[in-house]
Amino acid sequence: MSLKSQALFNWSSGKDSALALYKTLQNPEITINCLLTSVNQQYQRISMHGVRVELLEQQAASIGLPLEIMTIPEMPTMEVYEDVMAKTLTKLKNQGITHSIFGDIFLEDLRKYREDKLATIGFTGIFPLWKIPTTNLINEFITLGFKTIVVCVNEKYLDQSFVGRVIDESFINDLPDNVDVCGENGEFHTFTFDGPIFSKPVDFKIGEVVYRKYEKPKESKPSNTACDTNDNAYDFGFWYCDLIPE
Repeated sequence: MSLKSQALFNWSSGKDSALALYKTLQNPEITINCLLTSVNQQYQRISMHGVRVELLEQQAASIGLPLEIMTIPEMPTMEVYEDVMAKTLTKLKNQGITHSIFGDIFLEDLRKYREDKLATIGFTGIFPLWKIPTTNLINEFITLGFKTIVVCVNEKYLDQSFVGRVIDESFINDLPDNVDVCGENGEFHTFTFDGPIFSKPVDFKIGEVVYRKYEKPKESKPSNTACDTNDNAYDFGFWYCDLIPE
């Protein structure tokens, strides 16, 4: 019998991560040692999602897995981001971890970027949702009983009215035709607060909705990295819905 693969799970706090984690937990050949999440050092919120660290910690506690937080500066250069990631992965490799799991679905350039960087440290990437049609994924997500709320939308694709909504059939039906139902192109980000991977729901109340626009970075980044969305996103602003722990 082969030994189980020791893995870290790249946890964004959103729906794709939740479904990928659910599927991975069904795989007897993989042991998940920890959840790894990048957090904005200045604001103490999950990168791009804008969710408070307190809620991230409540998620991990309900899931029952150790949480490894990787803090990165506000608007890091690619060099800084990759240096922090390399140091974090090297530390985890020294603990016996050899695999890194992602919730990516169909962005080829992002997968190649991840696999190339992992290879330099001796890690192997695992992609449980890869190439599954996103309509199938969101339907499975809802059918399984997961609940997730939209915490960030890119105004290039969606207006303010979509942020703060729980994803259900009504939400899906309201999406414009050019928006992927899983937001795989960075159209929106979510926070998952209930479902089969949780021992209890994560409690919160909805706070204020704020608008932020970011300065376009000087260096090109692959789309939807842990520290950023693609460069085109910087021509537009983002609406964020604050979630307040209860």
